[in-house]
Amino acid sequence: MTEAPTILPVPRLQRGWRLFLFYTSALVLTGMVSLLFADLLWRTGWSTSRTVLLVLFIILFLLTAIGCMHGVYGFFIRIFGTRRKITSLKPYKEQNIDATSTAVIFPIYNEDSVRVLEGLRATYESLKSTGQLDRFDFFILSDSTHPDRWVEEELRWSELVRDLDALGKIYYRRRIFNEERKSGNVRDFLNTWGKRYRYFVCCDADSVMRGETLVDLVKLMEVHPTVGLIQTVPSLFNAESLFGRIQQFANRLYAPVFIAGLNYWALDFGNYWGHNAIIRTEPFMQFCDLPQLPGRKPFGGQILSHDFVEAALMLRENWAVWLAYDLEGSYEEAPQALIENAQRERRWCQGNLQHGLVLFAKGLRGVSRMHLILGIFGYVASPLWLAFLITFYWIYCAQRFTRLTTITVESFNPYLKDWSGTAHALLIFVICMVVIMLPKLLSLIDLARDWPRRAQFGGLLNATAGVVCETVFSTLHAPLLMLWHTRFVITNLAGISVGWTTQRRTADGTDWVYAVCRHWGHTLIGVLWGWFTWWLDPELFWWFTPVLAGMIFSIPLSVLTSRRAFGSHAKTLGLFLTPEETSPPMEIVSLRSRMKIHELTTHESSDEKVHVGLSQAVLDPYVNAIHVSLLREKQMNPVYAEHIKKIGAGTDAARELGEKLLSGGPEKLQASERMIVMTDQRVMVWLHQQAWLRPEEKLAPWWKAMIREFSHREN
Repeated sequence: MTEAPTILPVPRLQRGWRLFLFYTSALVLTGMVSLLFADLLWRTGWSTSRTVLLVLFIILFLLTAIGCMHGVYGFFIRIFGTRRKITSLKPYKEQNIDATSTAVIFPIYNEDSVRVLEGLRATYESLKSTGQLDRFDFFILSDSTHPDRWVEEELRWSELVRDLDALGKIYYRRRIFNEERKSGNVRDFLNTWGKRYRYFVCCDADSVMRGETLVDLVKLMEVHPTVGLIQTVPSLFNAESLFGRIQQFANRLYAPVFIAGLNYWALDFGNYWGHNAIIRTEPFMQFCDLPQLPGRKPFGGQILSHDFVEAALMLRENWAVWLAYDLEGSYEEAPQALIENAQRERRWCQGNLQHGLVLFAKGLRGVSRMHLILGIFGYVASPLWLAFLITFYWIYCAQRFTRLTTITVESFNPYLKDWSGTAHALLIFVICMVVIMLPKLLSLIDLARDWPRRAQFGGLLNATAGVVCETVFSTLHAPLLMLWHTRFVITNLAGISVGWTTQRRTADGTDWVYAVCRHWGHTLIGVLWGWFTWWLDPELFWWFTPVLAGMIFSIPLSVLTSRRAFGSHAKTLGLFLTPEETSPPMEIVSLRSRMKIHELTTHESSDEKVHVGLSQAVLDPYVNAIHVSLLREKQMNPVYAEHIKKIGAGTDAARELGEKLLSGGPEKLQASERMIVMTDQRVMVWLHQQAWLRPEEKLAPWWKAMIREFSHREN
């Protein structure tokens, strides 16, 4: 048992003062603008609907003001500097880490194994160049449920270990029973291997980390024994589509300012984003076993967004959590199309809404509750915005159709008494636009101050053009997010839970038919909304053009921004350039070159159609030996038998299914049945023997074709 630390590195008074100053700034700004808005409503007569409109405005503007304050505070911190960041509290560069042991884990679920393993290779080779490789081990933690993916992962792992001469340094393990998703995968690893490692670094399937960054993280943990978790700020990279490159550009340009502002008030009460972070193993195992939430799904049951909660549990036990926002060398990829991005948002939405139950857990710190609240409102803000628009239209229609004369009174603000209602409304609109745009402007000013960084973005002129284009795109994208998030919140409230799917990160391009199926509702809403607004008041229609345009043109917007060609053209024009494109680090250069080689040399058919992995595991003696040897290691685990029972497997059941597999072919078995067969090492050995020894007439035609193909390839 590890004793919880009693002394935190930041004085309580200083943390409290920063929290007070930051949120007071947002509240004061919200109060001032809300008074202006209340005054505007007052001038045309008060009503219940106006009260609702004002309340919605206050909530929405407060969220916007908090975002603005992150940009403002972060900008001044980057100009004047601050000692209150994890990398400046104590000297750490000379810290000796010879006595440490760190596991770098890659939890995966039906991912592209080539991309996962090449990202791991780039990280491994970068770490090797630091001379500290002996202090680290790498683990691929598979939760894949596709039989062919499973075999491919094993084969790719074997090839990688051979290429890097990394036997005993890079491990592969696939769980038999996939409970509790990623958090359960990590928990299963820690229960088996955790006591061997002082720290572990949790990566995503698409993560790449610089070796020097990994070493620095371990050194930081060593010099700060009260720190339980350090979260890096991953930079987006490898985007090829126009949508992906816009998101990547915004992340690289705006994030330094925003995250510096976040660190200003969070300090050692930071947050965890689920990947690219180093964690102290023992307290995490001791305190971060996630509870099952009461009630039914989607709010009850397993916690989907586990990372926020795990950080809160660490903080509850006095283990500090920091954002190492100034450490470079942490990278990840992101979806490259609007629809794929929305699918990821849906999963996050359900997870964040679950935090509404966690908010009231005993012992959580106030700052942790603040992180949870901001995460919740990141999605609840959309239905609130829609409710604001509907309420506005309700008031507008009531004024028009009741045909009552509007009674206009003077403003209660002496400076606005001579202003017309239109000028008053325009003033509020301009203030709102300034609050939204100010962080972007400050990010550009911050870039202008740093010549080397400015050059990495293609120069200030190109960066400014990129900000303008990104703002136009965000304006069109925002109404779609509003509709998507509103639907996600409503379906969750209705008890509809999201499934666990593999995230697509490649720039394949969205098909027009697929886009129509996904966006026809947005287009219909936009057309009807636009027609109604024009019928109501043509002048009002032009004010709502930005909102309506995003909906009406959602189909071409989704398709065209998903195209690799448009992303490449923008790059040629110098738009949306990032440091990882103009001066890529060694790790990214290595990854890209090897992925290009795979792309040029691999021409595979659909695994699901031809069952390539299954045929390799049965027919190829080398692949069969790898698969069986890994199964043999699993059977040494005492939990193995229990998991086998849960999935309804066992040698008798597997043998019966194996016989069916040989006589009827893979199509006669469901994917789950093929997994049962592949889970039993004795049956896999038996299948290998039978496939080669049985007369052809006793084998399914599919096996005959596979045997001939394999024999021809070997000859």
